[in-house]
Amino acid sequence: MGSFLETGRRFSAEVIEKIREQIALSDGNEVFFTGNIDAEGLVVKVQAFARGNSHEVPVHADGARRGEVLIHNHPSGNLTPSDADLSVASNCSENAQGFYIINNLCSEVYVVLEPVKPAVTHKLDPDKTAFYLSSQGPLARISPMYEERKGQLELVTQISRVFNENGIGVFEAGTGVGKSFAYLIPSILWAAKNRERVVISTGTINLQQQLTEKDIPQAIKITGEKIKAVLVKGRQNFVCLRRLEDCTREKDLFDEDQEILDKIYSWTEESKTGSRSDLSFNVSESLWSRVNSESDSCFGMRCPFREKCFVLKMRKEAADANLLVVNHHLLFADIESRLAGAGYDDTAVLPPYRRVVFDECHGIEESATSFFSSGFTRFRIIRQLNYLFRLKKGSAAGFIFTIGALTTEEDYSGEIQQEISVIKDAMADLETVTADVMDYSFSLRLHSGTASRASDIINRMHILQAHIARMTGLCRKMIDGISDDDRDTPAVWETKSVLRRFDDIVAVLKNFSEWEEHPDCVFWIEKRRLASSSSSGDGVYFSYIQTPLDIAPMMNSGVFEPMESVVCASATIGTGGNFEYWKKRTGVSFAEEERIYEDKFDSPFPYDKNLLFAVPSDAPFPDNENFQPYIETAVAKLISAAGGRTLVLFTSYDSLRHACDTAKTLLRSSGITFLKQGDDDRSRLLATFKDDNSSVLFATNSFWEGIDVPGDSLSQVIIVKLPFGVPSDPVFAARSELIEKRGGSPFMELSVPDAVIKFRQGFGRLIRRTDDRGCVIVLDRRIIEKRYGSVFLRSIPETKKMYSPTDEIVHSVENFIN
Repeated sequence: MGSFLETGRRFSAEVIEKIREQIALSDGNEVFFTGNIDAEGLVVKVQAFARGNSHEVPVHADGARRGEVLIHNHPSGNLTPSDADLSVASNCSENAQGFYIINNLCSEVYVVLEPVKPAVTHKLDPDKTAFYLSSQGPLARISPMYEERKGQLELVTQISRVFNENGIGVFEAGTGVGKSFAYLIPSILWAAKNRERVVISTGTINLQQQLTEKDIPQAIKITGEKIKAVLVKGRQNFVCLRRLEDCTREKDLFDEDQEILDKIYSWTEESKTGSRSDLSFNVSESLWSRVNSESDSCFGMRCPFREKCFVLKMRKEAADANLLVVNHHLLFADIESRLAGAGYDDTAVLPPYRRVVFDECHGIEESATSFFSSGFTRFRIIRQLNYLFRLKKGSAAGFIFTIGALTTEEDYSGEIQQEISVIKDAMADLETVTADVMDYSFSLRLHSGTASRASDIINRMHILQAHIARMTGLCRKMIDGISDDDRDTPAVWETKSVLRRFDDIVAVLKNFSEWEEHPDCVFWIEKRRLASSSSSGDGVYFSYIQTPLDIAPMMNSGVFEPMESVVCASATIGTGGNFEYWKKRTGVSFAEEERIYEDKFDSPFPYDKNLLFAVPSDAPFPDNENFQPYIETAVAKLISAAGGRTLVLFTSYDSLRHACDTAKTLLRSSGITFLKQGDDDRSRLLATFKDDNSSVLFATNSFWEGIDVPGDSLSQVIIVKLPFGVPSDPVFAARSELIEKRGGSPFMELSVPDAVIKFRQGFGRLIRRTDDRGCVIVLDRRIIEKRYGSVFLRSIPETKKMYSPTDEIVHSVENFIN
């Protein structure tokens, strides 16, 4: 069981002395200590957390979590453990902790439970780590044109220290610094030397592909380490063989897609990955959602296709890997699972890990806000209802008929059909009332000023919630009457999945009606238009959304606090010369100051020689009615001056559409190719833009970042308007109100910093390599004439600058580029 030992074999001399002092200060009563041990198992540090009487002492919960061994004294000198001691020891066993009982002189120790000796950490030598990327290092030897970058070497050493000291690194690395290799080399070396898994999270697919296909293989090669790196995708990216098999049998629902289903089926027999990205043909979203893998419809161990499961193959690969590449969304799914109870020592969505690198970390808040939002539309509801019951070509089908045939309970399928019809009517009624309340507005946020207006919407939500709850209750009654042998029937399993999704919708409906009880969330409604609809007013639908107001506390408790080390890197974190805005929004500011390492590494590219930054002095202000006509003619002139080769960035799609139409008309005989966001898939638009040196791309939103077009295809970026958040945006407005309530300035604390980060992303699209050359034109002269404009200007590198009339700038652009 345990063993009596002299304390000198278990405690350092300093620790023995400290224990004696603490017991003496407690008048010889019981004291609860936590201890930390070295690699040999010797207790080298103790802390007294609680004091009791001569018979017992409370176990300090917080202290118990911190120690590798728990220690307390028996003043009687009898070190035999009591029942209470054994209960504590049992908890220690579950937490891999040791448990010791000592006498008051700390001369004898009874080892009730042996502690687990800590693994030996092999720290990185920052200088040796940086050597891999130096002019004398292995990368330089295999790349004859390689040039050492001072900023990259400094960044490597900083990231090495973050790993060594279990810190949080916040690093801004300008374009060309080489941040990918700067974090890959330390990550690979750490993973190899310490047998720890490192997760690299990115914001875009493009960066994931660059890392997995190019950068990581080369980084592994130059380090000479034998590690395994895997790109991990969310399970919804993979086909589910069981669901695919079920769909091929449901010809009434999928007959118009039968040809595509057959092609998917044939593809799965040859595919090694089962990933949608590997398909050579298009599959509609509605069909893919029916055959892809989803956690709540997974049969797990009972699945007949388990041995061939593509998701399990991917997870097995991930479990064997040292380096995992994921996107922010998938990482947050894993963090959510761990916060919900999965913990950090077992597999959740991802295998366990304690070290994370966030690349493109400027997008963390937006990604987390999107992920942790929840909501519904009529399409989501109707799709789930159709799984249960549908009429097609005069015949009825759906899961409820199988459930009805299997249950020993009363068959409620007739009542369920009636409820489904009522739910569809209630949803239509909710949208009708929503349209009346919102009128011409595109969004509506629930708050004290709109609550009375929205009361009819809330009433309709109550009705919808009640009918969904009744329908799901009837389905569950029928499922309760199904024998255990039939519970694994696909229709039963899929029905349970549908009911869980309806539970989520009911939760959102309930929270909407109780919005005042959720001050940490924003409840809002957005009017949307079907992509295929005309602009007349048809094809409108509504999305009802619940969004977290502040993701910083969640990020702190889910990421920064439990992780051993976190590296955050981006080309655009800073605003106004520091990182305080970003740190506050993402939760880094909650961390202890001594854990945080931060630094800025400027781009080595010659912006002062190769980039002309110009602002027209005769441009109307954006709130002037003449601004749109002005930008339409100015954009056309600038495009002509550059011979195409231009990316035009907007903050409004309507403005974009009108400007593109005008430019096409004015330059119809120029031979320039006009590309407009929305006309084609994003990746195909970019591919065309890169390949056609005389093309122009009109874009907004996601095109402000993640575009990498080096060379002659892009010689000019036009930023039409400073990218301030729309004041009427519900989430933005709610966050602004929160700042205002505590006496702050929403404009300077939220609007400006947020816009600066996006502006810097847009600015950064132009210069992607040392020999790139071109112009960035900002048609919004507030950047020069408003006091806050200096914050934007300080955020970009030194360049050639112009503040002149439009025609002079057009002439200078032509000369500078050509």
